Amino acid sequence: MLSNTCKYALRALIYLGKFSTEDKRIGIKKISEDLGLSSPFLGKILQNMVKQKLLVSTKGPNGGFSLAKKSGEISLWEIVTKVDGEEFFTNCLISLEPCRSHDPSKPLCPVHGQYEMLRGQIRTFYKDTTLELISKDIDKYEDLVKL
Repeated sequence: MLSNTCKYALRALIYLGKFSTEDKRIGIKKISEDLGLSSPFLGKILQNMVKQKLLVSTKGPNGGFSLAKKSGEISLWEIVTKVDGEEFFTNCLISLEPCRSHDPSKPLCPVHGQYEMLRGQIRTFYKDTTLELISKDIDKYEDLVKL
């Protein structure tokens, strides 16, 4: 499962991918109000995304946040792995340890075969899905706050 921090990061970057531009940065207050998230918690997340070079920020009256690269160049994979690491994509479903660290002298968990195939599909989805692709689909939704 993704952490709440990761889910909030995804929501915020999807939002910024849709509404910010290089010339138009969006302030933390507006983002937190529109997404219904705590401003201090969201601020920490967004500052981490600046450190991870996914966002840029500017201080001052016209300051705020925007994407550090084009929305088509930022995948869900990049966001998730920078916030939560790769454990979501590598851990065993049952033991919470990476499958690659499995002791070969012991049998694999009972769901390993089925889950490995599904995990590969999930990995592909996260790597292939960009903020640009998601932004195109957002137009279908009237209430962006429910992101």
